[in-house]
Amino acid sequence: MEDRERWLADTLVALADTLVADFDLIDFLSTLAARLQELIDASEVGLLIADPQGHLRVMASSSERSRLIELFEVQSREGPCWDSYLSHEMLLNVDLRETLERWPTFTPMARTAGFRTVHALPMRLRDEVIGAANIFHSTLSAISDSDIHLAQALADVATIGILQERAVHHATDLSAQLQQALNSRVSIEQAKGVIAERAGVDMETAFTWLRSYSRANNLRMAEVSVAVVERALSVDVLRPAATSSDSSQR
Repeated sequence: MEDRERWLADTLVALADTLVADFDLIDFLSTLAARLQELIDASEVGLLIADPQGHLRVMASSSERSRLIELFEVQSREGPCWDSYLSHEMLLNVDLRETLERWPTFTPMARTAGFRTVHALPMRLRDEVIGAANIFHSTLSAISDSDIHLAQALADVATIGILQERAVHHATDLSAQLQQALNSRVSIEQAKGVIAERAGVDMETAFTWLRSYSRANNLRMAEVSVAVVERALSVDVLRPAATSSDSSQR
């Protein structure tokens, strides 16, 4: 990675910027997933957050592929994220050829998807753990001590930001905040499906359009998603200008 110090400084600023009126937890966690993927040069990264009942739910991922694997992980209540969340500890450099007995359901799904090595980092502040980050590699790959230290630091900073945002703006417990984010995620998933169908794009492109439009107009992604699903906002409005121009010329 070129200019690592500048990248790290920019990342820390992005993860510390939670004390704003229009804070969007889904967008924030998507940024964290992308930055972790860049830092570790991972195939995929996903973030799972505990709901009020203590069940891990997928909140952000670097692509649709990791999201599908993590959804299965949550349903089976086994896998690296689940273990990291329960133990409050990191799981590092885990070779998926050796985990069938430990994770009999998760392991074959992960290997079928093309993953060979997996890691998990708890999202924690002292004794409070709100979720975990899953990091996947398609090769047998060990993360260096320095990268692990930085990755855990980014996860910790993000956790502090989430808890601080709750304390300042909501004065509610964390479970209520995360339940609202989970509800938002449902709306976003619905909107992604609508955009993909109407615009003929894949789900990752649909998410990018949603996120870009929300940021450009200072709106939460959940608000934009509801408008898309209810047809109050045309999919063509979300389409990037260059793409719209290209389409009109064909």
